[in-house]
Amino acid sequence: MDRRCFTKLCHLLTTEGRLETSKNISVEEIIVSFLHILAHHTKNRVVKRQIARLGETISRQFHVVLRAVLRLHSKLFKKQKPIQDDCADNRWRWFKGCLGALDGTHIKVHVKLTDIPRYRSRKGNIVTNVLGVCTPNIQFIYVLPGWEGSTADGRVLRDAITRRDGLKIPQGCYYLCDAGYTNGEGFLAPYRGQRYHLNEWRHGHQPATPQEYFNMKHSQARNYIERCFGILKARWAILREKSYYLVKTQYRIILPCCLLHNFIRSEMDFDPMEEYLSEDSSAEPCGEDDDIGYITHCEPSNAWTEFRDKLANDMFNTWRAGNPN
Repeated sequence: MDRRCFTKLCHLLTTEGRLETSKNISVEEIIVSFLHILAHHTKNRVVKRQIARLGETISRQFHVVLRAVLRLHSKLFKKQKPIQDDCADNRWRWFKGCLGALDGTHIKVHVKLTDIPRYRSRKGNIVTNVLGVCTPNIQFIYVLPGWEGSTADGRVLRDAITRRDGLKIPQGCYYLCDAGYTNGEGFLAPYRGQRYHLNEWRHGHQPATPQEYFNMKHSQARNYIERCFGILKARWAILREKSYYLVKTQYRIILPCCLLHNFIRSEMDFDPMEEYLSEDSSAEPCGEDDDIGYITHCEPSNAWTEFRDKLANDMFNTWRAGNPN
């Protein structure tokens, strides 16, 4: 982040995050140390030598800033906003009522030997399965860490939508998700058995069916959650490698990384992490929405399948008629 962004972050943490100065360390210094540890995955003993502070002081101040950032979750997580009928973004304009995209990502963690089997993913890594939900401008709406790496994405999603303070999806709205999730009310998945990933549409290949065209457009929009995770991990090295912290602390670190990601993208005109990625590469509900009907389960239905089929045919026919993609 640039100097202006850092100054605003310090002000926000002191005024709304209730971060206080100590007798011998300024707010700016402890925030810099906190950001340095997240961005470079630096051990406390390395930071101790760099800034000539006691290791115990660095550890204590790290957790103080961590708690201050977590207090800002209701402010820094983005609010849901559906795609409108007049949307001009070519990637999203077909998905009226869409709130964004969601997916799971694996983050390496340090766990006890007895817990390793539960955290071992299909690729053999010891990880936690984190659900992330983002807006079309690549900012997080909701994040749910804490599930073991062996847990299926669909199970994590079911937990998120049934929690009291979990992911809230108003009736009539939905998120884009990949084929690992159920295509049901509130969650629009691609067609299985059809071309889908962006690299499959290169070299001049054109969609031959409504299902292929739908999958191509779906992939272009849903790819934003992949980019969101990619930028997040490019920015914070502590999320790329197995943490030195125990798993419970690592869970608490994931959320502030996502919150700071949102803050940086909101305050800076250009996110420097964007240049590292190619094109392919928990929020509380608002009080005024208490009377809105939310989706609390994800099950396949004929009505939702018909909605996807109609959308696919409309998209394909419009494209074949020569209208802009």
